[in-house]
Amino acid sequence: MFPFRARFAACAAFTGALLALIQPNALAQEKKAAPKVEKKTYAFKEADKDMEYALFVPSGYDKEKKSPLIIALHGLGGNPQQFMRTRGLTEQAEKRGYIVAAPMGYNERGWYGAPGLGLKGAKGDPENLRELSEKDVMNVLAIMKKEYTVDPDRVYLMGHSMGGGGTMHIGIKHADEWAALGPIAPAIFGHKPAELEKIKGLPIVMVQGAKDPLVRPETVRPWADQMKKLEMTYEYIEIADGDHGSVVAQNVPKIFDFFDKHTRKAKKVEEKK
Repeated sequence: MFPFRARFAACAAFTGALLALIQPNALAQEKKAAPKVEKKTYAFKEADKDMEYALFVPSGYDKEKKSPLIIALHGLGGNPQQFMRTRGLTEQAEKRGYIVAAPMGYNERGWYGAPGLGLKGAKGDPENLRELSEKDVMNVLAIMKKEYTVDPDRVYLMGHSMGGGGTMHIGIKHADEWAALGPIAPAIFGHKPAELEKIKGLPIVMVQGAKDPLVRPETVRPWADQMKKLEMTYEYIEIADGDHGSVVAQNVPKIFDFFDKHTRKAKKVEEKK
């Protein structure tokens, strides 16, 4: 019913096709990139190496005030700098006062812990690549909370393609961390729409292109149908002429609009004691 793995595994040129669709747009937009994106590293203990991540802090940031945070996950074959500089994230983040951090996910194909395309045996990949990829995201989240005055009830997770799949995987697994999710053209493996029952109180805005040849809309629509069935707080945005890459930048403002409306519905257990 959900033949994601078979479809993507059969597409041996997936990575090349993905970059071919996205990178022309990335190159065209790079000259317009906000200059405040920083390339940062931290000591990734479990991986025994320094790990890269990208960071944007809005000019109006005030450590005396709580700021919203977005963790942004890049797609297959991408990297943190590319995702931050080519998707309009920093313009909206500056305008609305969001900190944005983009983890590497260990490498460009780690899938953030979710079962991916079965890219096993790639040169240099550790056996526990998925575990390290997910851990990297959570490490960057922890760094943001430690080094900046982050509003714990306004922490959001979004991503594109592989990053969209990672958004759903980490969103389901670490649901208590997030105020809302924003998957774009999500390549979701290892999960089924029925699992939304676990996070039915978590708002989700999902973006998909009707003409996406890589993440086909018929594989994403069942997730939107299940959100409706569960009466979740959600928006499903399907762009009639949208392909895999074009839907990203044009819908970033809508994702921010959605995030602006929602805060975390955490259980205040400790406060009741």
